[in-house]
Amino acid sequence: MLKIDPTAVISPLADIERSVRGTLIEIGPRVLIDSFVKIKAVGGSGEVIIGADSAVNSGTVIYTGNGVRLGEAVLIAANCTLAPTNHEIADRDRRIRDQGFMESRGGIVIEDDVWLGAGVVVLDGAVIGKGCVVAAGAVVRGRLEPYGLHAESGRASWRARV
Repeated sequence: MLKIDPTAVISPLADIERSVRGTLIEIGPRVLIDSFVKIKAVGGSGEVIIGADSAVNSGTVIYTGNGVRLGEAVLIAANCTLAPTNHEIADRDRRIRDQGFMESRGGIVIEDDVWLGAGVVVLDGAVIGKGCVVAAGAVVRGRLEPYGLHAESGRASWRARV
């Protein structure tokens, strides 16, 4: 199911796939979805909710997987990946592609007023606290405390905001 607020601006070059399972993809008021953004329903039945006044820039890919929830005024720079799912790999006698997906680690939650720099990758189970800035190229796989400046894989490298 696809719900788009009438005040949202979505580039005609964006690609938002409807889910064959009925997964909800909801784009809130005054959201900007730039060209070449891909929202793909795959890897689970989680919802994608994009809060008011958020912006998703060119080349970003969001998989539905185990769910993605963006708060209000979230800024996502170019070429980010939000992947709330993982392939199963435990059975060495079967190809990875034939094993399906691992259990959910809780999806992805990005709270209000967060900025993800270019090329950030956010993985299943990540929670990015309110007011965080995540530096370009970082990989987020855990919990980031609110109002921090983060530059390393899932852990704060320094705290710059109060």
